[in-house]
Amino acid sequence: MAFLLEKYKIFGRSPQYANLGVMLGVYLPTIQHILGVTMFIRLAWVVGIAGIVDTMILLLLCCLCTLLTSISLSAVATNGIVESGGVYFMISRNLGAEFGSAVGILFYLANTVASSMYLIGGIEVMLLYIFPSLTIGGSDVHSDTDMWGMMSHNYRIYGSILLLLEVIIVAMGVRFVQLIAPVSLLVVVISILACFAGGLEKAINHSGQHVCMLNEQLLQSRIFFPHGADLSTLCKRCVKSEDISDDFCNSTTASFCTHFTASTLTCTNAFPGINTQTFYDNMKRMYMDAGESYPDIAADDAGLEVSQDFRTSFFILLAIYFPAVTGIMTGTNMSGDLKDPQKSIPCGTIAATLTTSAIYYALALLFGASITGPVLRDKYGRSLDSSMIAALLSWPSPWIVITGSFLSTFGAALQCLCSAPRLLQSIAKDDVIPVLAPFSKELMNHFLDNLLITALIAEFAILLGAVDKIAEILDFFFLMCYAFVNLICTLHSLLKVPNWRPRFRYYHWSLSLTGAALCFFIMFASHWQYAVFSIILTFVIYKAKKEWGDGIRGLALSTAQYSLLKVEDKDPHPKNWRPQLLVLVYDSFWSNSIMDKRNVNLINLAGQLKAGRGLAIVVALIKGSNWNCGDQQKAEEVKERIQHEMLRVHLRGFGKTLLFDENQSLVTENRSRK
Repeated sequence: MAFLLEKYKIFGRSPQYANLGVMLGVYLPTIQHILGVTMFIRLAWVVGIAGIVDTMILLLLCCLCTLLTSISLSAVATNGIVESGGVYFMISRNLGAEFGSAVGILFYLANTVASSMYLIGGIEVMLLYIFPSLTIGGSDVHSDTDMWGMMSHNYRIYGSILLLLEVIIVAMGVRFVQLIAPVSLLVVVISILACFAGGLEKAINHSGQHVCMLNEQLLQSRIFFPHGADLSTLCKRCVKSEDISDDFCNSTTASFCTHFTASTLTCTNAFPGINTQTFYDNMKRMYMDAGESYPDIAADDAGLEVSQDFRTSFFILLAIYFPAVTGIMTGTNMSGDLKDPQKSIPCGTIAATLTTSAIYYALALLFGASITGPVLRDKYGRSLDSSMIAALLSWPSPWIVITGSFLSTFGAALQCLCSAPRLLQSIAKDDVIPVLAPFSKELMNHFLDNLLITALIAEFAILLGAVDKIAEILDFFFLMCYAFVNLICTLHSLLKVPNWRPRFRYYHWSLSLTGAALCFFIMFASHWQYAVFSIILTFVIYKAKKEWGDGIRGLALSTAQYSLLKVEDKDPHPKNWRPQLLVLVYDSFWSNSIMDKRNVNLINLAGQLKAGRGLAIVVALIKGSNWNCGDQQKAEEVKERIQHEMLRVHLRGFGKTLLFDENQSLVTENRSRK
């Protein structure tokens, strides 16, 4: 997932540091990862369905979420050294092993599933716009995009083949990935510029491609000529000839035949170029149900009109488009290759986030001002002989955008397949999830094992058979990771953790809290069922115990301290008084199974006061040395027995053991652990 991947010790060699700066190390890699195929194949459709106003709000939610997370990442980067392992290292060492392992797995799955989305997106571009003749079943099945439709099967078959090819490339080494990344970025930038050039050129020369419409309904071009014909002749064929009338009246219901007879066929310029009238017309939202060609108007049952393949709403579109803004953690994951991570990560990440946000806003406004609404809502370009809408807007050739979108998917999938196995290795090396232990080895054959398990998971995602379905699931892996990164920063700031001193001047804990809340809002607003499942998955993953900094323990201690100080503010009212007991017991004959009867009676007496709901502390004084392992073990056994007796009599409180030496005037609390 990086522009120039980290040099892990996969092959038993010492890592080599590239000493990269802000531009090559963070800014360009992050932009290259964020700008992907979703921008070309879905943004125009989102503008057409949601309208310009709702699209601006949608992009604001997406971009604000990533910007706030970028600020939190910048705070972490300036707080201390982020070692290899990137974001996973940061989460596990700050929030604790329990959340670190869970979120680390989610981040690994995000990279893996992202590779599947890129591959399916690339196959969509290839089969619809580059080599439609390769479609199994012919071009007639392009509209069969249901879960078990023939086009979905095409995505599964070709996606699996392309996944196998990329796995072989990754297994051979990362050099090819390093070479294709800058080429992919260059082509994507040229494609974006071509879209803006096309918007201006068509406004000046009025050279936009036309489409055929039946009143407000957009018609598929296959009605008028076969696939592969010259689109420039469409207006000559957009007439109510006898053949066209037979197609409508013989293939549809009688009511639709009557509607066709009474309506007018018009040939309309689909790409008028940048103009205010088109911009104004595309302001309104046009959400539709599956099978509708216009809001509340069902399309004919013969597939002559362009219709939607599933129900759309603001939050459904938000879930589909959100993966287009992910990739902000590329710079953090490359910290080992940066000359000055504490400077490069904040500057590069935030600059890349702002740049890509500006590009998305500019493209959305361009599409809304240059392309008519019905054509924007034609997701697969069926009114234009299955052509990419964004590509037909571009100048001088549609192939610039088509090539750029395909190369962006190929390169991004390679990067994800390179980084995901290494992330899995980082998680396994921490030994927090026992089942992952085999993936922690730093040998070539074990790297291949990690790559194979990653490819297997990616294959399961490919079997979903659609970019939109994969995107909806991918959202939650990224959003959970982003949410917990923001929570880390909020938690440490509010608790005033001693080792939390970020030097990033624009950071404030309220920004992180807002980012976390926004992540959870997007999750629950899009698909609350997936959100609940993601959160449950995070909490049920193995709760590891490692000697790392734990923000959750700090929260508990801070809460307890605050509550105790509030209790001591003033004397309680007699009606609210609760007994607070300190029970001191001592005997030289302690064991886990034998306990002095007098000490048991003391605990029983304390237990009689349980109705007062007070707090008791039972302390056992044991003769011994805190530096002697045998005495520590003895103290631990006594502590367990005390806790057992307290539980037996339902005595709420704490059981402690204190070791002391007759030659010492100091009593030392035993802190030994099993």
